[in-house]
Amino acid sequence: MNTTTFENKNAVIYGGGGSLGSSIAKAMARAGATVFLAGRNLAPVKKVAEEIIASGGRAEAAAVDAMNGSQVDRWIEHIISGGRTLDLSFCAINYQVVQNIPLVKMKLEDFVRPVTVAMQSHFLTATAAGKIMMRQRAGVILSLTATPGGIGYPFTAGFAPACSAIECFSRNLASELGPYGVRVVNIRSGGSPDSQVFMQARERNPQEMERVCAAWKMTPCSKGCR
Repeated sequence: MNTTTFENKNAVIYGGGGSLGSSIAKAMARAGATVFLAGRNLAPVKKVAEEIIASGGRAEAAAVDAMNGSQVDRWIEHIISGGRTLDLSFCAINYQVVQNIPLVKMKLEDFVRPVTVAMQSHFLTATAAGKIMMRQRAGVILSLTATPGGIGYPFTAGFAPACSAIECFSRNLASELGPYGVRVVNIRSGGSPDSQVFMQARERNPQEMERVCAAWKMTPCSKGCR
């Protein structure tokens, strides 16, 4: 990562207390950004903020539910208070996914939940950021999906349509905000080796996961990358 990329920039990360959100927050802080961490529960995001500050970075944490529009709006207003810009918004909350069950055996609520959580949280956080970034005529709204968003993938349940929905939403939002100089970027990942899910998989099946990770290193970026 270019160490000057985020100098004097402000980034908000929802779900910043999780394995993925916290890793991205720390990377951005190392690159010079002031990171504003939001989570439904304060303790995890506060811990990450303290770790960033202890390492010489700048961070703030607050209890903010990405599914609550009023809380999101208040957090955004706090971030831009005092003349600060909002330069990046990233929603990395838990979609409450139930997987590894055939679709024909799933409960409706388990299938629908990830789509609802993903769409509501991304709509609220991205549009709140978009309003500010339109005025600034600059900014990045980032999202992350995975391989099931683009191909048939068994036993991914509601996670796959959630990924597809996020990608569709990102494309449409990009078409509206692009003329204002705002970038809406989706990254479709094949997986995150440092995430909790993969770390648990490596603990359970170290040899198999070693082969998987080795194959990733040999595979060029696919068309799913944005």
